[in-house]
Amino acid sequence: MKNKSKRQAVNLDDPLYYNNRELSWLYFNKRVLEEASDTRNPLLERLKFLAIFGTNLDEFFMVRVAGLKDQLKLGFNKLDSTSGMTPNQQLQKISQQSRRLVKSHDQLFKDTLKPILKGEGIQFFNIEDLNATQYNFVSNHFKNYIFPVLTPMAIDAYRPFPILLNKSLNLAVLLEDNSSDTSARLAIVQVPAVLDRTLNIPSSNKNKGFVMLEEVISYFIKELFQGNKVHSVSPFRITRNADLTIQEESASDLLGEIEKELKKRKWGSAVRLEIQKGNMEKKVLLFLLKVLELKQDDVYEVEGSIDLSFLLDFYDQESTYFEHLVYKKLFPQYPAGLSMDDDIFDVVDKKDLFFHHPYESFQPIVDMIAQAATDDRVLAIKQTLYRVSGDSPIIKSLAKAAKFGKQVTVLVEIKARFDEQKNIQWAKKLEKAGCHVIYGLTGLKTHSKITLIITKKNEKIQRYVHLGTGNYNDTTAKFYTDMGILTSKESFGEDATNFFNVLSGYSENPSWRELVLAPFEMRDTFVEMINREIIEHEKNSDGRIIAKMNSLTDKPIIIKLYEASQAGVKIDLIVRGICCLKPGIKNVSENIRVISIVDRFLEHSRVFYFHQNGADKIFLSSADWMTRNMEKRIELLFPVYEGRAKKRIKEVLETTLLDNKKARSLQTDGSYCYVDNNEETKNIQSQHIIYQLAAKNNTTK
Repeated sequence: MKNKSKRQAVNLDDPLYYNNRELSWLYFNKRVLEEASDTRNPLLERLKFLAIFGTNLDEFFMVRVAGLKDQLKLGFNKLDSTSGMTPNQQLQKISQQSRRLVKSHDQLFKDTLKPILKGEGIQFFNIEDLNATQYNFVSNHFKNYIFPVLTPMAIDAYRPFPILLNKSLNLAVLLEDNSSDTSARLAIVQVPAVLDRTLNIPSSNKNKGFVMLEEVISYFIKELFQGNKVHSVSPFRITRNADLTIQEESASDLLGEIEKELKKRKWGSAVRLEIQKGNMEKKVLLFLLKVLELKQDDVYEVEGSIDLSFLLDFYDQESTYFEHLVYKKLFPQYPAGLSMDDDIFDVVDKKDLFFHHPYESFQPIVDMIAQAATDDRVLAIKQTLYRVSGDSPIIKSLAKAAKFGKQVTVLVEIKARFDEQKNIQWAKKLEKAGCHVIYGLTGLKTHSKITLIITKKNEKIQRYVHLGTGNYNDTTAKFYTDMGILTSKESFGEDATNFFNVLSGYSENPSWRELVLAPFEMRDTFVEMINREIIEHEKNSDGRIIAKMNSLTDKPIIIKLYEASQAGVKIDLIVRGICCLKPGIKNVSENIRVISIVDRFLEHSRVFYFHQNGADKIFLSSADWMTRNMEKRIELLFPVYEGRAKKRIKEVLETTLLDNKKARSLQTDGSYCYVDNNEETKNIQSQHIIYQLAAKNNTTK
């Protein structure tokens, strides 16, 4: 009763108890940037984190910042439902925090990592510093390979300012002229994306030297403007609004509607302009701001190179030459309970299988679909696809299955952001192969990860169901942490059949035996489970919740977690990215701890553990605790029953909570700090320990 009165005394709707979604995301990207400065990481891995930070920020501006700007244009001034901030207030805070991060990002590469690279025999040169041999090489390379690709675009009354591609790197070239009309003597040269951003130049010994492509073009730019004198050359980059606006209800051809919108994405309204500090004439900048309809607040200056995303390709190119500068390879184990010689369907007839990628190989899932494609016992394959790899073996197997006469039904989510074009291509390929392709339900993204394989064995129908927390993507499965189960239990098979009938037909939402779906009842199920934990704690004083996810934004669930904390339930949250919940507030969240792990593998699994006085209820899901997952997506939550799998999942969760090398703890003010560590404490890097546990499980199966 005491706990109940305390809960009533505090207004849990108060914005003071919540972090803003956008600012929380920026704190996440700050943690990514911290990995680039972490000297415990190999040098080339630090470059990779620099690139990831930049591509993350690009997407943030293209979607989240663009959305807030759209709200301002439409006069929409509704307060953010959690933090109570207006769109304009959010944009101001985003600008302040982003500028600090961009400055750190720029300086880290320019002032810290470049000198270290030089010490390892990897040097980025300025053209002025090249010796005669190197200069001649660059000059000849420009003449023979770069110059023919370039297109100078003059700007005048007959040649208006070009519509520049989103995220393209460009050079603003100002030619000398006495005219006061800047546009009369301004030209744009796009740095060709088809060419490598770094030019490998001859160097002594085993050293490797590079010069940036835009610097080469800038240095020899006069070759494009014969008879003119170049006054200045200024690199710049535009980020555009890339969010799609699709009217699904009125679209007679959803595929065609999305394809039309994808074409617009390249030319969306500008939301950010990146320039090199001190390298652009004021009149050129003012002209760009005018034609792009941007303000000074939208300009981001760097001293070094604009757009460090090229470091991803640079990493791929150089990691083979400098193996000591990358992570030591960790080879995935074959999943416990399964060997390469096993028929996976025969194994699953006897027991459920649990998978933990990338510590355990994703290959058995790929092989299972490949086997099903030609297996005479298989009658049908049904699968949801959200994001797949560029040369997906799963797509090939599904197409092959249709050609072998199997009934193949594939839900391809063509609204998966930034994968729309690729998924449309896959959908068309599958249709041509004879698969039945569906695109989901109107107004909802299908984010579920499920495969149903139907066989006929001994004159009986047998169903096999794979459920996971991550995509059917053989590439990302090598560096995303995800979990999944494979079962032949009839209750799961029945639910899976009903699930696909709901997606493909007009079937009403049935009574589910195992699966819980969003947007229908998932949030209610989570609220009910938290309520049960509160009740058990009031009886037994042993309440415990552990939840692992990518992001936490859903206010009804946060409020329920606050109530559980007030009741005394111990709550540990492992949230990689956004977290709108504030831990450690007296009488509100003092029993809640939040940590974030950013390490070599991207933490992606969604795991939910409820102690239930020793009954240990464990669920895996495709869904985060985000409002969009609860209300606007088709998601699946499923229980884990098999004892060994439950034990392994608990072991993973507890190991993650002990991390004191890569774990950061969320503070009440929304910031993060490394988990306290001292000389007497054993160093625990959870991802390394979990890999060792996977190896141990593999040998003791």
